Amino acid sequence: MKHWLMKSEPDVFSFSDLKKKKTEPWSGVRNYQARNFMRDDMKKGDLIFFYHSSCEIPGIAGIAKVASAPYPDPTQFDKKSEYFDPKATKENPRWILVDVSFEKDLPRVITLEELKKEKELSEMRLLQRGNRLSILPVTSQEFEFILKLT
Repeated sequence: MKHWLMKSEPDVFSFSDLKKKKTEPWSGVRNYQARNFMRDDMKKGDLIFFYHSSCEIPGIAGIAKVASAPYPDPTQFDKKSEYFDPKATKENPRWILVDVSFEKDLPRVITLEELKKEKELSEMRLLQRGNRLSILPVTSQEFEFILKLT
């Protein structure tokens, strides 16, 4: 099993929204590296830190899991969607997604500032300068260490 961190702006789609909906397609990803993580590396059952970004207090809000195999993101075909891609076709889709489901609440949000203070997390991709991907791999050691911070 692999571990991941997936970022979402809470005013767009929050961890609370996922908890209410139970499962949601992780649509709208338009970065090739993030797409490749979903397409090539994510497997059903992998655990995810659900991270709130671009907000007053960014941090890990809860735990989700990969709930499906990868499949074409339907928003790429929808001319009314902000994620429409005129170069994508049903025969040759460019963008992929996975469904994500609620797994469990954390006792509290683990803030970005808190994560930055932990020397055990100094190599974590989230904390590397210039790393702005919305989907990042997390090592098993990082995942377990962060869980102990709660």
